[in-house]
Amino acid sequence: MARLMLCDDALFMRSAIKKMVEDAKHSVVAEVGNGREAVEMYQVVRPDIVLMDITMPEMDGITATKEIIKFDPDAKIIIVSALGQMEMVIKAITAGAKDFIVKPIEGDKLQFCIRKYM
Repeated sequence: MARLMLCDDALFMRSAIKKMVEDAKHSVVAEVGNGREAVEMYQVVRPDIVLMDITMPEMDGITATKEIIKFDPDAKIIIVSALGQMEMVIKAITAGAKDFIVKPIEGDKLQFCIRKYM
């Protein structure tokens, strides 16, 4: 069972992802609404996997990914974003993300990514 942190400024999106995660028998150990909170909370809860949106207030997901990787080079961050252009995917992977899922999220794709990085 994986312990995940959800980072998305949209509460409805966090709720939808949380349901998918819990239906697959994993747990959500933290939920945050911006990149700055993601960096701070990561250091507290040390989740197995982070699901990170790109477009968020205070600090975007790409910058938050870089900051988490500075703290923990082995962090497993999966970007979950509606911004699926190749340029964003490259920025995310270059920042240290392990994978990229385009919204709307398909449950099977999410489960595949969680299993892949556990």
